[in-house]
Amino acid sequence: MADGTLADTYVAAIQHDLADLPSEATRVGVVRKPAPWFHAAVDENVPELGPPADLLEEVRTAEDDLKMQGLCDEGAHNAAWDRVDFGERYREHLEESADAQAALEALEGRLADGESLALVCYENTEKKRCHRTILRDRLESAMSD
Repeated sequence: MADGTLADTYVAAIQHDLADLPSEATRVGVVRKPAPWFHAAVDENVPELGPPADLLEEVRTAEDDLKMQGLCDEGAHNAAWDRVDFGERYREHLEESADAQAALEALEGRLADGESLALVCYENTEKKRCHRTILRDRLESAMSD
């Protein structure tokens, strides 16, 4: 059996019919604390693959500080990522959290069984950095092993 495909998008693209996803793809939210309306855009949510709450809070605090210094929303968001070393810390979360490891293994198994998945979060990655791109890279790496 062939591996499934892996895609990603953001929730507003789904809501406005702008997401270019395979029709058979299961839409998997990867949000720690989804807004109530988020569930309508996805088939399921795997909160264990969302960034840890303390890391999200540090990004928000840094982002607010950078906005106060005059950076635009996208600029502050991306600069905050660098300030708190978000990418490295999220990768550590994926490696060190037993819950995240179990969730990754489950998605890897589904992909190996031929299911197509689309990872969904809030951020438009054309403008802002998002943990789902790190997650997608991690899953793609596992698929190629």
